[in-house]
Amino acid sequence: MMNLDHYKSTIQKSGFAVINNIFSEEEIEKIGQVIENIDTSKEAFRKSEDLFAIRQFLKEVPEVQDLIFNDNIQKIIAEVFGEKYFVVKSIYFDKPEKSNWYVAYHQDLTISVDKKAELPGFGPWTTKQNQFAVQPPLDILENIFTIRIHLDDTDENNGALKVIPNSHLKGIYRPETIDWSVETETICNVEKGGIMIMKPLLLHGSNRTTNGKKRRVIHIEFSDRQLPKQLKWSENMN
Repeated sequence: MMNLDHYKSTIQKSGFAVINNIFSEEEIEKIGQVIENIDTSKEAFRKSEDLFAIRQFLKEVPEVQDLIFNDNIQKIIAEVFGEKYFVVKSIYFDKPEKSNWYVAYHQDLTISVDKKAELPGFGPWTTKQNQFAVQPPLDILENIFTIRIHLDDTDENNGALKVIPNSHLKGIYRPETIDWSVETETICNVEKGGIMIMKPLLLHGSNRTTNGKKRRVIHIEFSDRQLPKQLKWSENMN
């Protein structure tokens, strides 16, 4: 398999890396078939003309777990993240072909937890569909890795992520303060069956789809940290 030391150092330095050929065509087809056959009326599902999303994806669609955690993904988690990392969040996104949905530059500053608890360093809080999210202390965010599995070829014409390299090293970085005289933008093209690994504090966004091609992504976050005893990760899966 590929030299993972290279990707590990790239992620530490730049905040992201793209690795193609992680899933075979057959594996991607099987994952797609499972998603097509699920009951989309559940509360955790969000469906509109511009977006179809499934929160707590691995919990809501357990049939995909064995397909997603193939040998390649398990090796990447162990060697790039660390042996003690576990799933703490999973979402499935589908930007349909005609979607005009776009995402402005932001950092992923919240984690999903089981309930609301007043704790020093945790806040502000939000609640969506009975799911609790909170901004935790910075050290928890700095320790998270995200894997984005691409079920379609994705480039700048159908919503590939655009990122600001190295921005994950600058703490809380408000998008309105981006200094474009020193920062650069990178478009993260990913092939079908490839993945993008990123740090949540990396400033990232995406443009509208202009080429009429869909973009389906499975977003999974990993941590090796236990939360204070009053809180639990809303998803916790080894």
